[in-house]
Amino acid sequence: MAGFFLPEGFEAAIGLEVHLHLRTETKMFCACRADYFGSPPNAQTCPVCLGLPGSLPVPNKRAVEYGLRLALALQSKVPERLLFHRKNYFYPDLPKNYQITQYDLPIGLGGRLPFGERAIRIRRLHLEEDAGKSLHLEDRTLLDLNRAGSPLIELVTEPDLKNPEEARLFLQRIQALVQTLGLSEATPEEGKLRADVNVSVRRKGEALGTKVEIKNLNSFKSVQRALEYEIRRQTEILRRNERVRPATMAFDEGSGKTFPMRTKEEEADYRYFPEPDLPPVPIPRAWVEEVRRGLPELPWEKEARYLALGLKPKDAEVLAYTPSLAWFYDQALALGEASPQALANWLLADLSGLLNDRGISLEKTRITPSAFTRLVQLFERGEITSRTAKDLLPELLLGEDPEKLVEERGLKAVTDEGALERVVQEVIQAMPEAAKSVQEGKLKAMDALVGQVMRKTQGQAKPDLVRALLRKALGVG
Repeated sequence: MAGFFLPEGFEAAIGLEVHLHLRTETKMFCACRADYFGSPPNAQTCPVCLGLPGSLPVPNKRAVEYGLRLALALQSKVPERLLFHRKNYFYPDLPKNYQITQYDLPIGLGGRLPFGERAIRIRRLHLEEDAGKSLHLEDRTLLDLNRAGSPLIELVTEPDLKNPEEARLFLQRIQALVQTLGLSEATPEEGKLRADVNVSVRRKGEALGTKVEIKNLNSFKSVQRALEYEIRRQTEILRRNERVRPATMAFDEGSGKTFPMRTKEEEADYRYFPEPDLPPVPIPRAWVEEVRRGLPELPWEKEARYLALGLKPKDAEVLAYTPSLAWFYDQALALGEASPQALANWLLADLSGLLNDRGISLEKTRITPSAFTRLVQLFERGEITSRTAKDLLPELLLGEDPEKLVEERGLKAVTDEGALERVVQEVIQAMPEAAKSVQEGKLKAMDALVGQVMRKTQGQAKPDLVRALLRKALGVG
């Protein structure tokens, strides 16, 4: 893990509380629009999410279904009835001043997420409503309640993560899973994936140390940086033979440091009790099985399939845990016109690199899996060179057809050895010093000769063939 090393003799235990904003049309307990992003402040509100007297909540069936999907994907135990509780706490941006959540009967209990050669244990996942947002100005605080009442899944892990890098990777895998399941965009920049982290440091061989919670981290990078600082802070305390105190911390992005928000609450402080306005509702087993049958291929299942195709392990992992690329790759693969590894190489290196350079996503382009596959196939068959394929790739983003471009511009690779031999002789005569250097064993000079042949053939000669013909002409092995 580059940039962070736990001091010798110490180890960390990290657990995450991941908050996922569900992609439903309406909020958790009312008919207000749940897609609040970009709306004017307080535009998506009603008596229920404003907590006005006499208003009554009604559970969102789609949100419950999404909870079931995630629970089943993670092999969690699903309860026989749906039960909500009130969590009492001072929420400045939740008008009711309590949160409707789940307590001792969550939508998913236990479970596991495959994580390399081991699994990260899931303690629980439960449904709840989100709070609003506070905007702190110099002399006052403004409230935007558009988010208040939005449906959330909170997923809590056991303290199985060992370092900040693993915590970041786990969040990326959860993001990939919920995007694959269609539950959430899980975009941290829009507040649709947020995390609290629990971390303790101990001397190796000792029991778990004192847990400190860091709240409201809204990016993968913030999670990693906050953990790095907090682990160092706790380690220094232990080195001084002092005791780490339980606390709820915040993270300052500018300084890269954690700082105390308040002393940590215990479970009893929240005074949970069953929500009186929402009686228990049975969860039919037939519905659970219907949801189970509707699960798509999960990321770790994709990874196993890609490995069985012969893909390099790292390529299989990146594809499986990047849903947009996995969809595009599978569509291209189904056409059967190019080898699996060649498709992966061009998708992960060339196409992804081009998209990153331009700062756009695959979905924002007009390239189709069919056009992409046919371009790769033209290269694999030797009909165009690698250079030509890379030059054409940007035009495919605009919806162009690869065969048409090659035909119209005369870009087919030059494979006529007779024609190439004449060009090779011309280059050798024009560059006698480079030719002599190659004959004297200075093979680096070969690159200059190859480059000149490629220029004369407008990049349409196959480099390997050019190199072979130059060796033959110069009498070198």
